Amino acid sequence: MTFDFKKYIAAIPDFPEPGIIFRDVTPLMADGEAYAAATKEFVAYTKNRGGIDVVVGPESRGFIVGGPVAYELGIGFVPARKVGKLPRETVRQDYELEYGVINTLEMHADAIKPGQRVLITDDLLATGGTIEATVKLIEQLGGIIVGIAFLIELDDLHGRDKLANYDIFSLMHY
Repeated sequence: MTFDFKKYIAAIPDFPEPGIIFRDVTPLMADGEAYAAATKEFVAYTKNRGGIDVVVGPESRGFIVGGPVAYELGIGFVPARKVGKLPRETVRQDYELEYGVINTLEMHADAIKPGQRVLITDDLLATGGTIEATVKLIEQLGGIIVGIAFLIELDDLHGRDKLANYDIFSLMHY
């Protein structure tokens, strides 16, 4: 069955600020058939990437997107978490959100082994700050980014520009 994934995305005007249209992926995740179809699209994207060792997803929707992909591929999943959520030694990277707020991501210092081939997954590519920080963490640990996959890409925010050296797959574009 071919899915019109956009019919599973809710558009919330003026959230979190006036003038912003928030693209809510939770209706897609709430529909088992649509969620499974989106996961299968991500898995299919990985097939021509030359092998993936681990999936990484940033907090928190990257967990929801990446966990099922890792499961389907039979490989591990590594979370990139907000500061203070990981109990062991970490590496960290600051980044700027779409709304000018500075945030920080952390990963366990031993989460990625040098040379591991990594797929990054997340729900949405906006300005690219979160994923750029995730890329820096993975590469700091010696990982090789073989692809970055999103449910949604907001084309007019040009997040892809920050990730120009990486292969990007987006299931939907707005």
